[in-house]
Amino acid sequence: MARPKLDAVDMKILATLQNEGRITNVDLAERVGITAPPCLRRVRALEEAGYIRGYHADIDQEMLGYGITVFAMVSLKSQAETDLQNFERKVADWPLVRECYMLNGEIDFILKIVARDLAEFQRFLTTQLTPAENVENVKTSLTIRCSKRLPGVPISLENEAVA
Repeated sequence: MARPKLDAVDMKILATLQNEGRITNVDLAERVGITAPPCLRRVRALEEAGYIRGYHADIDQEMLGYGITVFAMVSLKSQAETDLQNFERKVADWPLVRECYMLNGEIDFILKIVARDLAEFQRFLTTQLTPAENVENVKTSLTIRCSKRLPGVPISLENEAVA
């Protein structure tokens, strides 16, 4: 499906939903300055076009006992596309890995990993990540604290139309 051109109202809808995913359609429509039926149509069009990928709750990991966050920099033995895809499929099966990015440079992937404690992370590292097929090297950094964590992207309402 071709992406529709986004106007000022679409950008306001996206910005509002990114910050307040549970807002009602009536409140959203009022906030962006249109009536509820066209607002709902616009939201559905934004979803269908892929601008809105989903809705979720922002869960406090520490309250659920996940007190450790680690970034793992992974180098692979082979960077052939099939090997990269095989690694990405493997990562998709690991629940402790919350984010995975392929990088350009010396490191092939960076993984964001959460664990209940250091022992759980160490078990994951030694039994799953480092022995995984094609993994050459893993360097890890345990986080101390997070001083900024914003979901989504910065949505500017100044340049309102986006092609």
